[in-house]
Amino acid sequence: MRMAKMKYTLKDSIFTFIFKQPEYARELYLALHPEDTDVTEADCKLVTLENILTTGMYNDIGLQVRDKMILLIEAQSTFSINIVLRILLYLAATYKEYAEEHKLNLYGTEPVTIPRPELYVVYTGDRENVPETLLLSDLYGGAGDAEIRVKVLRGTGNGDIVDQYVRFCKIADEERKQHGRSGKAIEETIRRCIEENVLAPFLMTRQKEVAEIMVTLFDQEKVMEIHDYHIAEAAKMDGMLSSIINLTETLGLSIEAAMNALKISEDERPKYVKMLGQ
Repeated sequence: MRMAKMKYTLKDSIFTFIFKQPEYARELYLALHPEDTDVTEADCKLVTLENILTTGMYNDIGLQVRDKMILLIEAQSTFSINIVLRILLYLAATYKEYAEEHKLNLYGTEPVTIPRPELYVVYTGDRENVPETLLLSDLYGGAGDAEIRVKVLRGTGNGDIVDQYVRFCKIADEERKQHGRSGKAIEETIRRCIEENVLAPFLMTRQKEVAEIMVTLFDQEKVMEIHDYHIAEAAKMDGMLSSIINLTETLGLSIEAAMNALKISEDERPKYVKMLGQ
């Protein structure tokens, strides 16, 4: 499998950028398996998929430990149970790459050996009633022949690297609410985290890259807001247009009378008249 590059790319989130650094990949594993104190950075191999599915989706972190375990870990700020199906697809693609790399004879009679999977979501949002475990069967309902379990991780206050990442996200949200998507919000996020010893060593050495990623994410959020606005406006117009047509056809109202009934403003009326070909 290809090792993930150590420099950040435009598809990186803060989560992927932190945990593809070898020392933090090891800390991430230790947060999940604190009993394995002998694990080294060299034992933790990144197997993050660089281009998954035809949609160009990327998974967040894939970690193979000593050829015995594969951990897939996704970060979510907005909870969605659909992450379970995405993780199943990531796992299948990861095993496919593993089988190809190790030239496993999947059609032979002898059983092949593969690393044991562990699947996680790190949830950083404010929703309280998030289950501790997500199941694939939650999506198809009832019994079935395929099942995966995804553990949900949240901030616990224990100070491990997962807890610090969740705290970083909380601070970033607080500063964005106060200062908007601005350089000030980014500056204050980094300053507070270093002051509170939240990812401090990482942030002190990677301030420039972190700031650049946050700027990129802010820009992406703005683009999505504009996109969502236009989608909502288009849906509103389609609904209003259908109402105008319904009133003119079923009640015999004129277009003008229909728009009066629907309380369409004078400024908006010309676009509906144009759409109706009048």
